[in-house]
Amino acid sequence: MPLLQLILNILWIVTGGIWMAFAWVIAALIMAITIIGLPWTRAALNIAAYSLLPFGQRAVSRRDWTGRDDLGTGAFGTLGNILWLVLAGWWLALGHVVTAVALAITIIGLPFAWAHLKLAGIALWPIGKMIVPNDAVPPSGRPMRW
Repeated sequence: MPLLQLILNILWIVTGGIWMAFAWVIAALIMAITIIGLPWTRAALNIAAYSLLPFGQRAVSRRDWTGRDDLGTGAFGTLGNILWLVLAGWWLALGHVVTAVALAITIIGLPFAWAHLKLAGIALWPIGKMIVPNDAVPPSGRPMRW
């Protein structure tokens, strides 16, 4: 990890990253305990790791990354995202938004506030997303749509 990413990730952890990563882990545990929430557990744990150390990584659509549809990018993924939104997504997104607002009040916290807002969007609709390094190239070698 380059020095700048390391510094940003350490500052991120101090400015709310640890608490939001913990919230994602709690959501994953609740989903795992309910048994019917198992499909969301893995997504929540992946995003927990991303919300702990976001700098140097990015969230992308699996469909755009792989160039093909799968179970999580089709109709079942949409249904799963709707259920996730109702069960856990809204309060995780709310936590990211509240943290972003608190950070945006300070000038130095603006980049971290922006990152929390991006994570709030992921919190609302996580199924069908994957976390990749910033410098990673899709397997197809073709450029990603943004």
